[in-house]
Amino acid sequence: MTKVLIIDDDLELMALLKEYFSDEGFAVETTDDGRRAIAEASDGTVDIILLDIMMPRMNGIEVLQRIRRVSAVPILMVTARGDDVDRISGLNLGADDYVAKPCSPGELAARIRAILRRTSRPEEGGSADDLLRVGDLVLKPSLRSAEWHDRPLDLTGTEFNLLEVLARNAGQLVSKQEISKKAFGRPLTPFDRRIDVHISSVRQKLGLRHDGQSWIQAVRGQGYQLVQDP
Repeated sequence: MTKVLIIDDDLELMALLKEYFSDEGFAVETTDDGRRAIAEASDGTVDIILLDIMMPRMNGIEVLQRIRRVSAVPILMVTARGDDVDRISGLNLGADDYVAKPCSPGELAARIRAILRRTSRPEEGGSADDLLRVGDLVLKPSLRSAEWHDRPLDLTGTEFNLLEVLARNAGQLVSKQEISKKAFGRPLTPFDRRIDVHISSVRQKLGLRHDGQSWIQAVRGQGYQLVQDP
């Protein structure tokens, strides 16, 4: 059973979500203590975290930052509507997605399932026959692992999906709409910055080409492409 950890200081909301998610077939734990969340993420006892940004003592951004030092567990942020600064900060620190309050329990459950579908790992012994190689980049989609210059490349689940889309179309422009559908599982919405933020993170992890340019090139207003060496 998928275990969801809800981190929020709104006790009434957590009780409502726990009841709803339990009826949806999830195992649910709740806490308003960021330190407990960090500990559970570290020992691998949860499958996904629902993290509210506005909390006392230790805010959600700090919790997210500390979790990402020890775990790649999927994280869905909950932010105040219109709070772009927190959203961008969270995505930059490795959150997989965000949803703005107020939101329905049904929407949160749908987002959680979507994140789990695109970040899930196969059972041990999964096939690596679908190896995808672009120069020094090697992706094993069935194992959800990546290597860059013969070294493991540390990616979040969302970053892996995004890089896989670009790698399968290496040397070609991929529109933002296509990236959103294939990497995030939904159409691109107006003013949506999550693709740009995740691209920025992947660029940092890949570093620069020998000519000082990024491995992922942007075409303003159109999309991105993964550069191939001639």
